[in-house]
Amino acid sequence: MELVIDFHPQQFRIMSVRNAKALWNGTLKEGKGQMNFSDYNGPFTFASRFEEGEGTNPEELVGAAHAGCYSMFLAALISGNDLTPQSVETTATVTLGKDDTGPCITHIKLDCQVSCEGLNQELFEQLAADAKSKCPISRLYAGGTAEIELEAKLK
Repeated sequence: MELVIDFHPQQFRIMSVRNAKALWNGTLKEGKGQMNFSDYNGPFTFASRFEEGEGTNPEELVGAAHAGCYSMFLAALISGNDLTPQSVETTATVTLGKDDTGPCITHIKLDCQVSCEGLNQELFEQLAADAKSKCPISRLYAGGTAEIELEAKLK
């Protein structure tokens, strides 16, 4: 993996490419699937997504991605102020609802707790808000920053 980070007070340049894979077999309700990325290989089903079944679901993975991205970005902003965070712990609660076109993520709530000696409340609130609006995952969801390319083939 190649990762380049040029840290300037308000500018990041991050370049990396990651892969994830999902396979679904069968109908929506009776089918089942597997999601794979990095060292993770986990099942998902209709029940794990829309009910309380075993396995994961895309919304949990979206939450994990958002919580991880936000935590890292906030840690970077804190570090950019010559402070060393001992911990940045974020929980993302992702709500799946629906609109006129079907199921959609309607809300993501980030709950974050930071431990950092020397960080005052005013600076913390500013950095937390900056991280919320500027972390790559927040930007993706809020503004649709990614071009989504599709290559679909019928076997």
